[in-house]
Amino acid sequence: MSTAQLLVRVLNLAMFIPAIILHEVSHGYVAYLLGDPTAKYSGRLTLNPIAHIDLWGTILLPMLMLVVSGGQFALGYAKPVPINPRLMHRVTYKNGMLLTGIAGPLMNVCLAIVAGVAFRVADVLSAPAVVLYMLGFFTFANLMLAFFNLIPIPPLDGSRVLQRFLPQGAWQLYHQLERYGFIIVLGILILAPNLFYGYLSFTAFPLSELLGGPHLLPAVFNFML
Repeated sequence: MSTAQLLVRVLNLAMFIPAIILHEVSHGYVAYLLGDPTAKYSGRLTLNPIAHIDLWGTILLPMLMLVVSGGQFALGYAKPVPINPRLMHRVTYKNGMLLTGIAGPLMNVCLAIVAGVAFRVADVLSAPAVVLYMLGFFTFANLMLAFFNLIPIPPLDGSRVLQRFLPQGAWQLYHQLERYGFIIVLGILILAPNLFYGYLSFTAFPLSELLGGPHLLPAVFNFML
């Protein structure tokens, strides 16, 4: 790996970290608004990255994926914010899980909208390639993070959304998958990466172009080539 490629990886990490942190903080903040102070008392309603680092999800998993993909692709996550839906006295248990679960992906979509609009402005003003890359990458990374988390496999956020609409019996069986959830997700990413890529091709890719225009993805994937 060249020095330039290493710098790009560091830049990617520097932009990906705030996307992950704001994703997690939004879970805890919505829970707090609904009456659950667990995240607040655990010191997780903070933008301090150290409070959100997870050894496996923030460090080991991205490194493993970089090795498997030859340095082309990686995903990670921060330490899950603790919540207690039974303390959310303003909503029912299932609605509390739904609202706190969807908060993270919605935060990422909002960040992507802001970055996408900023990319359009920078593109019109013929900003330097590195600026276009940063705005484009931040847009795409947030959409990728949002839609990755919306996969309905426990404990990803999509499972918190789906559980709201399951009958009690099916919900209990579905909940039991959580202990195997990350093994299933990791297996799909490693053994069937084209399945995940196909999912992104109908979600994160077209939305990136919708938000930032047709020059956004080329600005990201052609940078430093």
